[in-house]
Amino acid sequence: MAVMTHAPARLEANYRNLSTDDQDRFDQLMERADHAGPHDYQPLMDALAVLTGISGEIRKCACSCTCPVIFDADNQDAHVIEYGDGYNLGRHQCPWCADQHRETA
Repeated sequence: MAVMTHAPARLEANYRNLSTDDQDRFDQLMERADHAGPHDYQPLMDALAVLTGISGEIRKCACSCTCPVIFDADNQDAHVIEYGDGYNLGRHQCPWCADQHRETA
């Protein structure tokens, strides 16, 4: 009897590595999640997890450098650019962008 182990969830994915169809699906799922009610939100995040291999609060980096990283917004090193007032999803920078573009004051 073979024992199957689950691969660990990925921490990041590259939006540009998704097929055009999967990019469209990702965008549509994110748009729906942004406006979803409490019963619909988690199934949409689950569908995004299947599509990207990432679990959690999935976001695409909203950095002005047009970073293609898809990541879990709950990552302690991610940075909130804008809270999603009136929506489910805010704008977040991935951990790399948050580190690289940190303002030096």
